[in-house]
Amino acid sequence: MSAASRLALAVLISGRGSNMAAIAHACQTDQIHARIARVIADRPEAGGIALAHKLGLETELVAFRAYAGQAAFEQALATAIDASGAQLVVLAGFMRILSSQFAQRYAGAMLNIHPALLPKFRGLHTHERALQARESMHGASVHFVTGELDAGPVILQARVPVMPGDTPDSLSARVQRHEHIIYPKVIGWIAARRLRLAGDVVYFDDRPLREPLLDSQGELAP
Repeated sequence: MSAASRLALAVLISGRGSNMAAIAHACQTDQIHARIARVIADRPEAGGIALAHKLGLETELVAFRAYAGQAAFEQALATAIDASGAQLVVLAGFMRILSSQFAQRYAGAMLNIHPALLPKFRGLHTHERALQARESMHGASVHFVTGELDAGPVILQARVPVMPGDTPDSLSARVQRHEHIIYPKVIGWIAARRLRLAGDVVYFDDRPLREPLLDSQGELAP
């Protein structure tokens, strides 16, 4: 299986890169027909840069602070993505809010994973907010990125029960284990041409999704 035949990914990170590593593992072990063309970080202190190097991945720093505003940063980011040859942009713990113009540029070709059961708890501090709301279930959602924050069509979700005595950290750790399963799974579906976005409708195996798919906590193969 040649590298050229695999779906090329640009993975954008801001932090430790745990989802990036899970995706890299799925690619390198042939669980999905994809490859990471480049890991792009917006912060020089992002721990995921060193992790990507250990995994043998090409990296690039597009530091937000190096540019005079959002527009200049997004132009540099788009240049890096396009130069990588990526066919799919994967936001993996990328903590920068992108403009609607940027989202439109990669419409149908940009994914995000959000640590909550969307449409609940869009934005930050999802685990704290779920505990404060006394939710019985929490989880993670993979969705296409649109111009509205965490509001793009949801593809796949994993549900995690909220346990007595949970803290934001303990809940986050359990949710993250499921993130590492569902994110590569969705990328694999796109690589296999089973999943696409047309307008604002997600099609899976050429059938429109009426509601997000729910992960069964199984292996990467559906």
